[in-house]
Amino acid sequence: MTSHAEGPSTIRVFWRNIGVVLTGTVAAQSIPLLGSLVIARIYAPAEFGLFSAWLGMVMMAAVVVTGRFEMTLAVEADGAPRRFAMIVTLGTIFLVSLFFSLVAVTVYFSSRLLDQVKPAMVILFVPATLLVGVTHTWQAWAAAEGNYRGLSWIRISQAFVVTATQIGAGLISPTAYGMLLGHVLGLVAGIGFAMYFMPINPFTIIGKAEFGASLRAFWRNQWRFPMLALPADTINAASGQLPLLLIASRFGAEASGLFALTVRVLGAPIGLLGAAVLDVFKRSAASSYRDRGHCKGEYARTFWLLATGGGVLALGVMVFAERLFVVAFGEPWRQAGIIAIWLMPMFALRFVASPLSYVFYIARKQQVDLVWQCALLAMTLLSFMLPTSFEESIKFYSAGYSLLYVVYAVLSYHYSKGKQT
Repeated sequence: MTSHAEGPSTIRVFWRNIGVVLTGTVAAQSIPLLGSLVIARIYAPAEFGLFSAWLGMVMMAAVVVTGRFEMTLAVEADGAPRRFAMIVTLGTIFLVSLFFSLVAVTVYFSSRLLDQVKPAMVILFVPATLLVGVTHTWQAWAAAEGNYRGLSWIRISQAFVVTATQIGAGLISPTAYGMLLGHVLGLVAGIGFAMYFMPINPFTIIGKAEFGASLRAFWRNQWRFPMLALPADTINAASGQLPLLLIASRFGAEASGLFALTVRVLGAPIGLLGAAVLDVFKRSAASSYRDRGHCKGEYARTFWLLATGGGVLALGVMVFAERLFVVAFGEPWRQAGIIAIWLMPMFALRFVASPLSYVFYIARKQQVDLVWQCALLAMTLLSFMLPTSFEESIKFYSAGYSLLYVVYAVLSYHYSKGKQT
C-alpha cells in the first residue's frame, strides 16, 4: 500500500501538469474571447443566434457519432489497449457519420421538412459533426496519454483559425454563414495539427487475426459508454442547446442572440478552464482507481483548486459583468451583461462539479449519471416553458441548474471513495 501512496513528487507533477494545460487553455481561449470584441461589432444578435442554434445541433450530433468511446481512453491502460480504443472510436465516428449522411440526403430529397433551412447549413451539418467528433477524440487521447503540450497546441490552432475566418467572412458578408464556415475550417485545422502532434497508424496496432477478439473484449468491458453514457450525454447536450431554441421561439431571435453571447463569453472560458483541470484529473484519478481502488486524494486536491477558482470568477462577474459587456461589445449588448450576473451561480458550480463528474465513468456509475441528466432535461424544459417572462426563465434556469450541480458534486465525491464504501 505504501508504494501507491501519494508523495510530494506526485503532487508536484499534478500541479505542473495543471499549469501546462491551463497555460495552453488560457492562450487558446483568449483568441476567441478577443475575437468576440470584433465579432460582436460585425454580426447582429439575430445572426449570432442563428449560427448558435446550428452549432448547438452539430454539438448534439457529435455526441452521438462518438458512441462516447472517447471517454474510455483515460480508463484504458497505457500502451496498446488505449491505442486500440482510439482506433475503435475513430471507426465508430466515421461509420455513424456515414449513416447520418444517408439519412440527411434521404430526408432532404424525399420530404419538405428542410425547405426553410438554407442549403449551406444542411450541406455542412454532417461534415461538421464528424469533424467535431474527431477533434474531441484526439484531444481526449492527448489528455489520456499525458501529452498536455500537444493538447494545448491543438486547441490553440483550432481557436485561431475559427476566429480569424469568422472575422474575415464577416467583413465580406456579416451573416450566420460566415460564422458557420469559419467554424468548419477551424475544425479542419485542429485535426491537421492533431495528426501532426500525435500521429497514429491503425495497421501497426494489432494483427488481423487478433482484431475480432480484441474488439469483442473491448465491447464487453466498455459497453456502459454507448448504452448508458451516450444517452446521458446526448440528453446533456440537448439540455445545453434547448435554451437557445426555446428562447428564440418564445422571446425572439434577439433574446436568443443575447443569451448566446453571454454563454459564449462566460461559458467558453469557464468551460475550457474546467476542461483543462479535467484533462489532468481524469488521467491521475483513473490510474489511482486502478491501483488503489479509490481516487479520493486526487478528488480532494482538484475540488479545492476548482472551488477557489470558481469563487474568484463568480465574484468578478457579479461586480463587473454589466459594465464590461457595454465597454467590450457596445450599448446594445448591456442586457447580455445582466444575463451574465443571473447565470453566474450556475457557471461557478459547473466549474467545480463538471470536471469531477468523470468519477462516474471511472467508478462505472453511468446509470446514476443518466438519471441526473434526465432530471436536468426536465428542469430545463420547465424553466423555459412555465415562466411568463425572459428574466424569470433565466433566473429559474440558473437556480435549478445550481441545485442539480450540488447534487452532482456530492455524488461524485461519494463514488471517488470507490471500493472503500
